[in-house]
Amino acid sequence: MGTVVGYALRKLCVYLSAVAMILFAIAQMTLLKFLSIVSPGLTKKIHLKMGEKFTMTQNPKFKYEDWGPTFFSMAFIKTVASVNWCSLGLEAFEGHAAPDTALFTLDGQKTSIHRFLKGNRPLDFSDVADFLVVYLAEAHATDAWAFANNVDISVHKNLEERLAAAQTLVKEDPLCPVVVDEMTNITASKYGALPERLYVIQSGKVIYQGGIGPWGYSPEEVRKVLEKIK
Repeated sequence: MGTVVGYALRKLCVYLSAVAMILFAIAQMTLLKFLSIVSPGLTKKIHLKMGEKFTMTQNPKFKYEDWGPTFFSMAFIKTVASVNWCSLGLEAFEGHAAPDTALFTLDGQKTSIHRFLKGNRPLDFSDVADFLVVYLAEAHATDAWAFANNVDISVHKNLEERLAAAQTLVKEDPLCPVVVDEMTNITASKYGALPERLYVIQSGKVIYQGGIGPWGYSPEEVRKVLEKIK
């Protein structure tokens, strides 16, 4: 009974968090838009400070002008709404079963999360963990909430386009298997993974659920979890 109640409360938190995030994004956009008219210099300082939290200011590929103004756009609000709508399907909570959602390998073969729970261990902690990268819907598609000087990837219209886009990630040599989510975004939904999120699964259960990226994306936390297992 306690497990059921706990799960229900977590689901309630997911819904409340989604509403709060959307309202916060609208309020943030409105305030920054107003400040940009009254005091452009102050707006940029505030924005750069915010950018430190999700490492945008540390990325040499982007200048403030590439990403800052996009936070004043309706595309930003639409993306926040879409991401939070998708997260309402979240089922992957710590201590609960990890959803065995459907995925596709890069050659188009259907597979699932649990099929990667053993084997293929080329990274640190290879004696205790397997690693898997799931490519999801593009976070900054050129025809949606786009950053300037970013990769040229449009919103995926079909699986073939998603598989092709995933090759951009493969070129970065992630050293572990890369698979893609279904076009229904089932994995992104059940893991609340948009735009990015880290998980540790053991014996079919979630033992670590990272925060929603980019703010809550912390490989250091994953390392600590794996060190305890090791």
